[in-house]
Amino acid sequence: MLPLAELALGAFERMVAATPGFRARPGQQAMAQQIAQALSRVKLGEQAEPSQTLSVIQAGTGVGKSAAYLSTGVALALSLKTCLVISTATVALQDQLMTKDLPALAAVLDTPLVYALAKGRGRYVCKFKLERLAGDPTAALDDLFGGEEQFAPARAALGNAVPTADDPMERRIKLYANLTLALADGRWDGDRDKLPEQPEPSDWSVVAAESHTCTARHCPAYRQCSYYTARSQLAQATVIVANHDLVLASIGMKTLPELDNCLLVFDEGHHLPAVALGQFASSMDLNHLRWLDKLPRTLQQVSEKIQVALTQDVTTLAQQLKAALQDLARMVLDLLALASSGDDAQHRFRNGVLPDVWHEPLALIQGHAAGLSSVLEALGAEVKRIARDDPVQAVSCSLHYARLGQLAPRLSSVLETSRLLMEHGAQPLAKWLKYDTSSGLGSLSAHACPIVPGDLLRQSLWRQVRGAVITSATLTSCGSFDFFLQEAGLSDNSAVSTLAVQSPFDYPAQGRLIVVETEADPKNVEAYTREMVAQLLLDLAQVQRGALVLFTSRAQMKVALAALGATLQDAVLVQGTMARSRLIAAHQARVEAGLPSVIFGLQSFGEGLDLPGALCETVFIAKLPFAAPSDPVEEARTEWLMTLGRDSFSELVVPATGIRLLQWTGRAIRNEDDQASVVCYDRRLLRTAYGRRMLQGLPQYALSRRVGGVAVPL
Repeated sequence: MLPLAELALGAFERMVAATPGFRARPGQQAMAQQIAQALSRVKLGEQAEPSQTLSVIQAGTGVGKSAAYLSTGVALALSLKTCLVISTATVALQDQLMTKDLPALAAVLDTPLVYALAKGRGRYVCKFKLERLAGDPTAALDDLFGGEEQFAPARAALGNAVPTADDPMERRIKLYANLTLALADGRWDGDRDKLPEQPEPSDWSVVAAESHTCTARHCPAYRQCSYYTARSQLAQATVIVANHDLVLASIGMKTLPELDNCLLVFDEGHHLPAVALGQFASSMDLNHLRWLDKLPRTLQQVSEKIQVALTQDVTTLAQQLKAALQDLARMVLDLLALASSGDDAQHRFRNGVLPDVWHEPLALIQGHAAGLSSVLEALGAEVKRIARDDPVQAVSCSLHYARLGQLAPRLSSVLETSRLLMEHGAQPLAKWLKYDTSSGLGSLSAHACPIVPGDLLRQSLWRQVRGAVITSATLTSCGSFDFFLQEAGLSDNSAVSTLAVQSPFDYPAQGRLIVVETEADPKNVEAYTREMVAQLLLDLAQVQRGALVLFTSRAQMKVALAALGATLQDAVLVQGTMARSRLIAAHQARVEAGLPSVIFGLQSFGEGLDLPGALCETVFIAKLPFAAPSDPVEEARTEWLMTLGRDSFSELVVPATGIRLLQWTGRAIRNEDDQASVVCYDRRLLRTAYGRRMLQGLPQYALSRRVGGVAVPL
């Protein structure tokens, strides 16, 4: 073993030895050894000979993976005089690392450990905006947002002789005054997450820090900026905790350490492919276009204030862009009317190919948007130059830049979405149209998204990274790493090593997996749901403490809710009816009071929900968690694979469902003392070849089949 590897493994052994009540876990030891050996071979920095080491480790529930990668990773980072960046997918894991795991590690180290949490800019307040709004809200709204239509009701509320408690502007005035006071007396540092009560998203968005409205070091509030203060603290940290979105969005932006000069851990790494797709997806609004009436006025007013002539006729360009978008909107509505008879509608273009008649309006949109974007960028650059050369004008320049910046994201989305819609390459894009009424107002939009996340990660992330650990409890599907490696862009990479570390739990003794044989075929949705709900109600009546029911759709959950009797209604808590933390607290309170409590949840409750012991003695799975058949990206991927003569169901659908099923069943047993059951009402898990493939990837529960209420061991 290399000396650095021995040092890292020694750090792990010292940490676990100092942990009160530590239980030896061979899997954790194996994981620490794998990480120590892999990352000790990494050569960092521009001067080093390029080399790469990527270690993919599945660590089952209870292994203690954070202790394994923290102790070894920190020891190596300190020795190499570099930084360890830990990227997660959930706030819950970030909180665990920052409030529990890192303090525990720091307590046993011989040298001080500095660690920090990296967040996106929008989590911090913009003091420049806040001070303006707290001082004179009416004038500030005009200065910063120039008559933006979303603030018209707020402006009207200011004129009320007797404002009521429900007036949005009255609420905002009070909020901004309180935030300003909290900053002034040191009770708050500008981090939204540290507020005792979270503000309404619409209220916060007005004062949030944003890159497109920020003049950075040229801003008069720069020295007191919450975001830049937090960012400066990152430079002093040995460990930086971030999230996947921020890591991918920050590549090449210098927000985080350069990826070729630090060590990385991607915990909850199974989320990386989905995050990559989200980073490169684009959409544009086709029916809320009043911002285009405001755009030329804003450009003209700012250009006059800084005495710079515009290079194009922005009024005509904006009118032409609006007309082209309206023409496209009419075409979309005609197409959606043919595609659907419901209120909400969606249409995906097969193979990413748009009708010829769409090319001209999209080309016009692209051309007009590009012209306006060039003027906006040039004007913004000139505003920044003036602020740099003449600090006396810093305040006015920051106001001008904020006004320009409010329009930049909308124009950018039009430019990027129209570009992607017109793009035709060897690999198709998912392209679709949508009419959505969920917000109460009809929203018409066009979307485009790549369909192969592995290519995106290979080109944007792995080309930069020298040394990384990718870990999760769910990286294998159907017993193999192949699907994840393909999705994450790591297939055929000689720098990749894999390790599957088993959970320390005794699953055959601690858990049961019961597959219920329904008479109805799960593909017959109505009959199956009716029979499944009837069986579920009988099972729920037997729940004495805590249980979790996971549904594959909201419609399915509504049917079950409607069938509940009075007694069960009192025992059921439903996802979405209250904040997640409040719901879990209510569930825990009921169980601790000796009452039965059942949580009804959807996909997001199938992962990351930690309900140990009596809080979850049974997990009920309503149906195998296949992705929604109407998901346009999944549809496009399936279609593309079929054109290549490949079996999309076996290659894509089954392994993706297998990972979700592993996550869902993982809610049952959370520690060495738990006793729990998983009840799956989908007979396909036993009856089909693909179901048995998924079963191979699950822990070795005691397995039984239930027919007519009688469970028979298998």
